[in-house]
Amino acid sequence: MKTFLVCFHNSSSSSSFSQFQNKWNTNAVIPTISTDPHRNHSFCNIHPLSPEEESEGALLLESIAWPKTPALPSPLSLNQTSDPAHSSFTILPGRKGGQWYIGDQLEVTIKMCDFRGHAKTSGGDVLLARLHNPELGAGVVGQVVDHLNGSYSAVFSLLWEGRAQVQVTLVHPSEAITVLDRTTFEHHDRVFFHGIFRSGGITETTTCNVCLRQTQQPVCNYTDLRTGEPWFCYKPKKLSCDARVSHKMGGYNKILKTNEEKLFQSKVNMKVFIRASGPADVSVLPKKDGQPQVKSSIAESGPSGYYYQGAWRALNGTMVHQFNTSSAISQCLKGKVIYMYGDSTVRQWFEYLVSVLPDLKEFDLHSHRQVGPFMALDYVNNILITFRVHGPPIRIFNVLISELRYIANELDGVSGGPNTVVIFGVWAHFGSFPIEVYVWRLQSIRKAVVQLLSRAPDTLVIIRTGNPKGNTIHDALFNSDWHTLQRDKVLRAIFKGLNVHFVNAWEMVLAHNLPHNLHPQPPIIKNIINVILSYICPQKGG
Repeated sequence: MKTFLVCFHNSSSSSSFSQFQNKWNTNAVIPTISTDPHRNHSFCNIHPLSPEEESEGALLLESIAWPKTPALPSPLSLNQTSDPAHSSFTILPGRKGGQWYIGDQLEVTIKMCDFRGHAKTSGGDVLLARLHNPELGAGVVGQVVDHLNGSYSAVFSLLWEGRAQVQVTLVHPSEAITVLDRTTFEHHDRVFFHGIFRSGGITETTTCNVCLRQTQQPVCNYTDLRTGEPWFCYKPKKLSCDARVSHKMGGYNKILKTNEEKLFQSKVNMKVFIRASGPADVSVLPKKDGQPQVKSSIAESGPSGYYYQGAWRALNGTMVHQFNTSSAISQCLKGKVIYMYGDSTVRQWFEYLVSVLPDLKEFDLHSHRQVGPFMALDYVNNILITFRVHGPPIRIFNVLISELRYIANELDGVSGGPNTVVIFGVWAHFGSFPIEVYVWRLQSIRKAVVQLLSRAPDTLVIIRTGNPKGNTIHDALFNSDWHTLQRDKVLRAIFKGLNVHFVNAWEMVLAHNLPHNLHPQPPIIKNIINVILSYICPQKGG
């Protein structure tokens, strides 16, 4: 079992710790004060006591370390911050004659400038790049490399014949990352939750979170006995900690300093295209026999797939088949039990399958449409699909505590086998918390996945990554694409080497021509379902 130290910011807090009422586990958490002088202003330092997990966590944090971003002047001015309107990208020449062939790699140089038109001299901007052809329904993600001096490279694989247009987007200037990093570190509770307590005719509501600031109010400790996942609520004035009946979203605190909102302006410096200096596209010719390919020396890895004629084609060895009829989908799922866990971006898949399979009937469990749990059955084809939301933190409507369960605990109750499919996605509700909180959640789930695959090795496990979202200041402050990008790297690292499959929603949304959205639009979902079905029903030659 995982044990945590939960730290509060005031050394006089020990007197209030005696008022903790630990319903679940008297040994699971030990409140204490951080001894790290560099983090002593944070009220939420949670450390796993397992040396292996602590070592892994340190390596993960090192692997996603972002380039140092500039300190912000006071008062804040945009003059010296990254400006997409003054920045540009240039396609580098390939072989002699300027010809490009399928299989080559196209390299683009990006030069960032500030609002005065001066070249930037440091890195840390968040840039996205894709190559696309709307007429062909084609698109692929490019790999962006930060040279830490104001210049960047984007590398694209040329995968289709015809026109290929480069698109580079500034998601956030480096100065905005300074703000996001600070708010994540100093204000873990800027997204807060409520616990509803009820007994007899008395109802009380208090604030809950992964960790709470010290007040004179006692705290109820709801740390999960089996996983060690921490969760706390301020104790209600009249009722006991045992009287908690439900959980719901509380609210948001922006916690921005004066003028910092200027760093998060749509159409100004957030999710804005960067113009080309010169041509923005190339013409790609068919591959010639014996023709040496043009390869970039800076690309560490290629894309996981690409779109062509609107259909996703994987490059990881999986042949993605098109399940274009309800009968084809039902035949693939025949005899299967599919367990779905996670947030609303996984619930979207449950809803899609129910909508396209006429014989898959959803049971009315009298659940809230945004909460669940949900269950659907195709009696004729012996298909059972369920969905359950993951445990807190979860920004959700009122949900009974009995229905709020951790994925790791749920997986421990799955028998598994050749007809069992487990699908989960955990990402959208973790952007406002320190990355350590996400790491520990995934470590708990990984342990359960390892145990599941140990007792039933032929169980199919599919994991959803996060995806790019909208361009509002709310999106940016509480779960920006920068947060998602970091958590995507952590997710892949933690499950590396296990017999699991990924649905790369990040690339499947970014490579598509539809606008980014937390919940991808139907054409993207259809492609995602085709990937999932191709994992479940790999066809000969695939």
